[in-house]
Amino acid sequence: MNIIFKIDTWQEIYYSLKNNKLRTFLTMIGVGWGMFLFVALLGAAKGMENGFDKAFSGFATNSIFLWAQNTSIPYDGFPKGRKMDLHLGDLEMLPKKIPAIDYISPQSSRGNFGTPGESFSRNGKNATYTLNGDFPVGNKISEKKLIFGRYLNDADIAGNKNVTVIGEEVYKNFFDAKKNENPIGQSINIKGIFFNVIGVFRVKKGGGMENDQSAYIPFTTFSKMYNNGDKVGFFAIVSKPDADLNVVEDQVKTELKKKYNVSPEDTNAFGSFNLGKEFAKLTGFLTGMQLLTITVGTLTILAGVIAISNILLITVKERTKEIGIRRALGAKPAEVRNQILLESVVITLSSGLLGFMLGIFLLMILNAVTQGQDTFPFYNPTVNYGQVFGAMAIMVILGLIVGMIPAQRAVKIRPIEALRSE
Repeated sequence: MNIIFKIDTWQEIYYSLKNNKLRTFLTMIGVGWGMFLFVALLGAAKGMENGFDKAFSGFATNSIFLWAQNTSIPYDGFPKGRKMDLHLGDLEMLPKKIPAIDYISPQSSRGNFGTPGESFSRNGKNATYTLNGDFPVGNKISEKKLIFGRYLNDADIAGNKNVTVIGEEVYKNFFDAKKNENPIGQSINIKGIFFNVIGVFRVKKGGGMENDQSAYIPFTTFSKMYNNGDKVGFFAIVSKPDADLNVVEDQVKTELKKKYNVSPEDTNAFGSFNLGKEFAKLTGFLTGMQLLTITVGTLTILAGVIAISNILLITVKERTKEIGIRRALGAKPAEVRNQILLESVVITLSSGLLGFMLGIFLLMILNAVTQGQDTFPFYNPTVNYGQVFGAMAIMVILGLIVGMIPAQRAVKIRPIEALRSE
């Protein structure tokens, strides 16, 4: 197509578009708006996905939280309403029976699940916070972002040590946070017992499932404080990556029912929250949003491209005499056809690039506005440039295809009829 490299071709396209500024502008809006929507919505959907990934970063999403409740069915001589408990011995039994379990984190708490919080005090200040008894493995379930010190370790558990890792709000209440006071090695009174602070953790607002108005102590120390023996408040169970978490959840409940003589039909004896199932729903929702975005953007682009074809048909009709003169002076049909096709591609490509740039500009504004905020899961909205340029290529191809309609109309114009037209 030598016509592309002729300066006369581009001059003719330029004057054609310049002489019909309003019509050209209105034509470009359709395709430009489609590409703008495609980029903006795709980037916004990715921003939400990144936001949720950030909120759950450091959290084992393939996990189940399981706790004991009361039986609802009489079984094996036991009446209904029997109170159930979980025990440390279950930690060894469950992985043996269910190989799909990767690891289990037992934890007990005061201040969660309807229980009252615990009293904290230091230097005359008093407050009530959530107190958790945990194992080091608990940090694998939900990784604490430490701003001072360390988390609990095996030596703390084995020695029943009076050590604690406190949340940032607890730290701010009992220490001089403005002067960045180091709390490591200092003491806090919890339930009348002095605990040495070994770490301080921070929780992102609106992120994860933790809160920083709480403290963690060794599970063994917690059990002694409340005379719990080997009872456990709840289990956080993490499955292996290739395991079906729903199956693991059912198997865990089945094994516990067998061990504690609970009816297999009893659905109330053990409660659970399947985080993996909820996270899968969220992931599916975000994927659906992206597919919807691609569909809406593509259809809008297609509508804009079709509008270009209609406008070019009008243009061909208006330029009938001009086309007749060109044909009379020896212009070949292919040259006339290529001229119209090239105009279609120029309008389509220019519109798409303009919409693309405006979409990227909007995403930059959204990124700047949401930078550093954690109240809404939205972070770093980006687009897949492969998808965008793929859409751009399809758009140009569609522009060529729909441009064939007015181009063929122009070719069919007979020079003698065109010269007679008004």
